[in-house]
Amino acid sequence: MRVTIHQPEHIPWPGFFHKIAQADVFVVLDNVQFRKNYFQNRNKIRTPDGWSWITVPVHHSLHTLLQDVQVSADERWKKKWLDSLYHAYCKAPYFDAYFPGLKNIIDEPIAGLSALNLSLIRELCRLLGIKTSFVLASGLGASGQGSDLILSLCKKVNAKAYLSGVSGKDYLKLDDFSCAGIQVEFQEFHHPIYRQLHLPFMPCMSIVDLLFNYGKESLQVVNGVGIPVMAEVFL
Repeated sequence: MRVTIHQPEHIPWPGFFHKIAQADVFVVLDNVQFRKNYFQNRNKIRTPDGWSWITVPVHHSLHTLLQDVQVSADERWKKKWLDSLYHAYCKAPYFDAYFPGLKNIIDEPIAGLSALNLSLIRELCRLLGIKTSFVLASGLGASGQGSDLILSLCKKVNAKAYLSGVSGKDYLKLDDFSCAGIQVEFQEFHHPIYRQLHLPFMPCMSIVDLLFNYGKESLQVVNGVGIPVMAEVFL
């Protein structure tokens, strides 16, 4: 069984879903410290003027765990979030098919940032056709930090292989994984260049940018299968 582990980011980029799609189990790393000004409560969308942040305002202190981060009680942010997506993508070919499902999640009462992100990730996986199982790290009773925590989580879910991002090469203790009988693999993701609503092409946008433009073909694009690169996207 191949396992991958990652923090639940906010409407993440295509590489995030590429990694989930390659695994049998996705361990949601919700019990680590919240990172301010990172991708846990915001991400990038493509607009006619370039790119823009789409953000969920949150309340947190210096050492708040991601699972404990609360979303702002001032719900005016919801309208701004939805309006941002609408104005950026309302003319995209698959906007009308996918926007209502995302809107329903945003409109629901929100327990916290991690729960919101996880709901959105699950919905995005459903739309992409990814059927990987999800497990919350906070419910596994794993211990340690860094490489030790990753190894502990892998043991808890009986992993035979661990799929790491490329940054894992800098800190994973590979000998420890080998001794535990767990093979470490590193993600090989090549960012696809696809037709966006606006030119020139900008990489590393939220996955919604791809979904609204390619619909059911989006996972093929993420995996680099069968979708030709258009020369005009470079213009």
